[in-house]
Amino acid sequence: MPNIARPATIANDRQAAARSVCIRLAGEDDFDGWRDAARSLAAAEVPADAVHWQVGDAAGDLFASPASEALPPGNREIRVSKRFIELARGVLLHRDSERFSLCYALLLRMAEQPALIDDRADPMMRRAEAMAKSVRRDMHKMRAFVRFRSVTDESGDHYVAWFEPEHHIVRANAAFFVNRFAAMRWSILTPEGSIHWDGETLREGPEAVRGDAPGDDPVEAVWKTYYASIFNPARLKARAMLKEMPRKYWKNMPETALVGELIATARQRERAMITTDRASMTGDRTATLTALREEATGCTRCPLYRDATQLVFGEGPGDAAMMLIGEQPGDQEDLTGRPFIGPAGQLLNEVLAAAGIERDALYVTNAVKHFKFTPRGKRRIHAKPDAGEIEACRWWVEQERALVRPKVVVALGATAARSLLGRTVTIGRERGRPIELGDGATGWITVHPSYLLRIPDAAKAEEEKARFLSDLKAAYALLG
Repeated sequence: MPNIARPATIANDRQAAARSVCIRLAGEDDFDGWRDAARSLAAAEVPADAVHWQVGDAAGDLFASPASEALPPGNREIRVSKRFIELARGVLLHRDSERFSLCYALLLRMAEQPALIDDRADPMMRRAEAMAKSVRRDMHKMRAFVRFRSVTDESGDHYVAWFEPEHHIVRANAAFFVNRFAAMRWSILTPEGSIHWDGETLREGPEAVRGDAPGDDPVEAVWKTYYASIFNPARLKARAMLKEMPRKYWKNMPETALVGELIATARQRERAMITTDRASMTGDRTATLTALREEATGCTRCPLYRDATQLVFGEGPGDAAMMLIGEQPGDQEDLTGRPFIGPAGQLLNEVLAAAGIERDALYVTNAVKHFKFTPRGKRRIHAKPDAGEIEACRWWVEQERALVRPKVVVALGATAARSLLGRTVTIGRERGRPIELGDGATGWITVHPSYLLRIPDAAKAEEEKARFLSDLKAAYALLG
């Protein structure tokens, strides 16, 4: 609870006391403290211009008494919409020193004018919306431009990143990184403070400087090679790129060291692409996929590599127009090193043939490249990959997509759908409709063939098999 101070000499005069009310918050992003204080202030009918908001030990108002005496209890009940609460959460992460006062003033107005939340012409609302938008954009930049570099300590691999936020977003963004990199030990260092994840517990640390983060690591040389190989000069829009990825972030990202040269030579490379024989291009992609596969065999991005027999990479033409993404290798795939050759793969082949689709023309891969299982006697029982394992392997799937460049990507099952879209989705809600993907391809979601094998009722199984066949035909038709 924040500290509310006012002079004791004017305790019986609420309006006079309001002239020197001082609120001390625990931190720059202390939304809970602001909300509790704002509720008490509004109930006591304290006007916005009578409140001085102070963070931590920062210098306060010279005319505010340091005495800690609670405001007289107020009878006014304040009710605002959830939309305002969400707006305030965003605004209070902004760097603007007036954000606490702005939100409190809006709170008082919202209590009298609930429709104000929809008034885009109101100057105060416009300012708040702009601040919240700036915060959302900064949070997106952090998620997009953080680059982890590997270091080794007494506990093994530790991934460290440096980022310079524009606003007070570090703690608010922590949950995103915990969910995405749950299986990694990582730290994100910023001038605002640091966050550290050990695989189980998230903790905060002090401010850092750029020199506290490591420099290049060996993986970055490989990544730069891949980045240069998948850079498409024909799709380059330099102004749009600079708008989405300002130069201030370049120094923290390995691939941006290449951007200047890639932009400078884009026209020449585009002409070369146009004049290069398609067969040669396909050969280049296949060779790069082979190199990517070889690199992936040493992957330790999540713990699944420890128990699996081997990594199971994708296979198919380097210029396949359609890509299928499954969940993970099964027992037989783990032993042979090839995707979709077990019972589910045999059923998939049967349905593909019925749909008139040649499997050899498809690029077939999995969202997770190592077999996750639970031992049960001599058998290995399939276990569902968790969010951290999916995200750890998503990097490889995205490289496969970037190299093959399929026009249609079919996700088979919920795990594959999460890998493709980067979020949890419901198959029943997303199934059977085209989804525009960020790289220009079309996504399509359906069930995994193993689902059909688990249906006990024969009639129901045939019904679902027919529906699966219809899904694959519809996805294939998107190729035109």
